[in-house]
Amino acid sequence: MDAEWKRVAVSLFCVAGVSVFLLKWREHQTVKRKLQRAREKREKELGQAEKAVGYFKTQNAGVDLSSIVTLPLAELSKRIRDGSLQPDAVLHAYMEKALEANRKLNCSTAVLTESLKQLEDIESHKDGLLYGIPISIKDNLDYEGYDSTCGVLTKLDDPAVKDSVLVSVLKKQGAIPFIKTNIPQGLLNYECSNPIYGRTVNPCNVEKTCGGSSGGEGALIAGGGSILGLGSDLGGSVRIPAAFCGICGLKPTNNRISLHGLSSCVKGGKTALSSVGPMARDVESLALCMRALLCPDMFTLDPTVPPIPFNQQVYESSEPLRIGYYESDGYFQPSPSMSRALLETKELLEKAGHTLIPFNLPRIFTAFHEFVVRGNVADGCATLLKHFEEGPVDPCMQHQAIHWGFPKFVKKMFSLLLRPVYPRMAAIVHATCGVSSPAALWKQHQEVEDYIRETIAEWRKLELDVLLCPMLGPAYNFNYTGKLFTALSCTALYNVLNFPAGVVTVTEVTAEDEDQLKHYRGYFGDAGDKTFVEAIRGGVGLPIAVQCVALPWQEEMCLRLMREVEKLCAENKCSNTNH
Repeated sequence: MDAEWKRVAVSLFCVAGVSVFLLKWREHQTVKRKLQRAREKREKELGQAEKAVGYFKTQNAGVDLSSIVTLPLAELSKRIRDGSLQPDAVLHAYMEKALEANRKLNCSTAVLTESLKQLEDIESHKDGLLYGIPISIKDNLDYEGYDSTCGVLTKLDDPAVKDSVLVSVLKKQGAIPFIKTNIPQGLLNYECSNPIYGRTVNPCNVEKTCGGSSGGEGALIAGGGSILGLGSDLGGSVRIPAAFCGICGLKPTNNRISLHGLSSCVKGGKTALSSVGPMARDVESLALCMRALLCPDMFTLDPTVPPIPFNQQVYESSEPLRIGYYESDGYFQPSPSMSRALLETKELLEKAGHTLIPFNLPRIFTAFHEFVVRGNVADGCATLLKHFEEGPVDPCMQHQAIHWGFPKFVKKMFSLLLRPVYPRMAAIVHATCGVSSPAALWKQHQEVEDYIRETIAEWRKLELDVLLCPMLGPAYNFNYTGKLFTALSCTALYNVLNFPAGVVTVTEVTAEDEDQLKHYRGYFGDAGDKTFVEAIRGGVGLPIAVQCVALPWQEEMCLRLMREVEKLCAENKCSNTNH
């Protein structure tokens, strides 16, 4: 009898094993088919765009498309308005250039072939500030009929039922959204790679990351395939790719531009705030985009957006500024090129007649761990990681996903063991446990409000107009971003403070900067400091930016400083070249 039961048990065990294997195999096949469909859809759209460009060139043999994409936005807009360039020629020129950039950089998730139909009605939007301007949009901005994937399989095959408010306003202003751009898996990472569309690389050096999460935007614009784009920023996601790729980007105050129709894997957070902002080759293009978006159409379509039009007078002012600055926040030691860029820009501003005043962000250690890290993963990362269950985890996310996925008691124990030796790493691990209760979340929100008031009080005491600070750079080697959350203190604090912040490229990494890396120790001597050196090694020639910051709702003042920095750096470069 015992032998009979053993045979039955073995048989049942084998059947169960085979069933589990078949179930896993079916799941794997389903994932493969889903990924295949998404990639085939993108290839089909790219092919349709190629055909459209080819047909246009055949029908308009005398039009030089290559010269169109070299024009600055202001000049391009002027020529479209005076009739010397037609919107259809401009769209096809940028479509051709975007296809070329995509082949090299892999920066697109979808080509919006509906943009060709939009040309039929474009004359009715001739009064729009962006009339006839092709524009790229980040993957997570809803465009009717297209997925907003956020780089995860859970959001595939779920096309938007209508345009986001932002896309609607762009169309009303005469702009032509024509391409969606790549993002990291889940968006909470600053390298641009996901299992659906793969990795986007940096146009300045294809062996480096373009940054993220608006990495496809940064790469496409820097690669010449777009003249103006829109990204979103929760911890530096507009600013980092702009800095890594050598362009300009602005993170506005939360909800200065409508967020209605912005997809995300983690919605509902109120500690660190997301915002949508423009990315372009120069500051004037960012200002034009803000002028166009801050219009009655936006305020009507989304009544939650405060009806504050763009203040051109503040932006164009030439009055000397009182500019706060810091060389380092005392938490993350800047790279040699970051420090040099900041100090050289400070000197140029002082020579131009502006007053530079030292400024210190208060309580940086607490603010970064308790508000940035714990604020972004208040649920212990559960919501984000749920989106990863259906498919593979991208290599750039694996380190992050493994550590975030540990049970809470393991994180707490690990934090306890690390604390005596590596206090910063211990604090980060503990913060990823999230908050313990609704009461703890309310307490966190109250503490953030106090922190904002404390920072503004310090700002007011020094009578500052704006703030100049270092910007993360240069662009990393691949697969380091998930290990380097410490570096985000450069950018993410301004999402907690909800201050507008923008970046302007001011210099490039020199051989001397690279050589100075051998002396880099960081402030804590932990894995974060050592890994940062590995991440940025081999950066000679890559762009380096500075960051400009203003008080909430003062985007125009932020852009004012950015414009001044851009102008002074251009003049200085010209002067050095002539000598």
